[in-house]
Amino acid sequence: MLFSAFILGLLGSLHCIGMCGPIAFMLPVDRHNPKKKLFQISIYHFGRILAYSIIGLLFGLLGKSFQLFGLQQQLSIGVGVLMIFVVLIPQHRLSRFSLSKPLFKIVSKVKSELGAALKKRTPDTFITIGFLNGFLPCGLVYMAVFGAVALGDTWQGSMYMILFGLGTIPLMTSAIYASNFLNGKARQHIRKAIPVFVMIIGVLFIVRGLGLGIPYISPKPVVELVSAELECH
Repeated sequence: MLFSAFILGLLGSLHCIGMCGPIAFMLPVDRHNPKKKLFQISIYHFGRILAYSIIGLLFGLLGKSFQLFGLQQQLSIGVGVLMIFVVLIPQHRLSRFSLSKPLFKIVSKVKSELGAALKKRTPDTFITIGFLNGFLPCGLVYMAVFGAVALGDTWQGSMYMILFGLGTIPLMTSAIYASNFLNGKARQHIRKAIPVFVMIIGVLFIVRGLGLGIPYISPKPVVELVSAELECH
């Protein structure tokens, strides 16, 4: 399940370019020194992934609380259904339930801090921009967060978000160097692939929650295994 995060980030990074691209294009990188520019971009990505890791840690902790109450399987199924639901429901209807509305003041603060950071050229600027960028509301990040919660483990939740962030790096970096590196048809194909892959991940989480005894994909519940061993003795 962890590797699904990397593929989600890789395929979904075209969406990230549309949402976070303007910030990436405005990075105050050194245009005359290629090595320094690459280093600055790398620090920017590190800042984003650091933010994602913290988000994954927090939501992984939330998922762990469900596990402690014996609800991990139900949570996994619920997250899978929610992922599929989000893909199938028309976008204009989903906008009515925007997850960023309750956090409007916080988002506004993040944006103002981003604006201030973009005007600076100090060494810590790029990690600050990346870190703040990671906390901006994004539908694709929400999907990754669902996955982090469903894993029901603090560190796995963090790792899930880290892998998601790593998956976004190739296209995001290419976009900074060449904004027109993908033609229109390629963009359309990737956009069409994103919801399909999100649905596949959703199905995998549902299968995982069913506990069918499939190694690595749908292992049997730990409680069930323990009770079976007790009966044998």
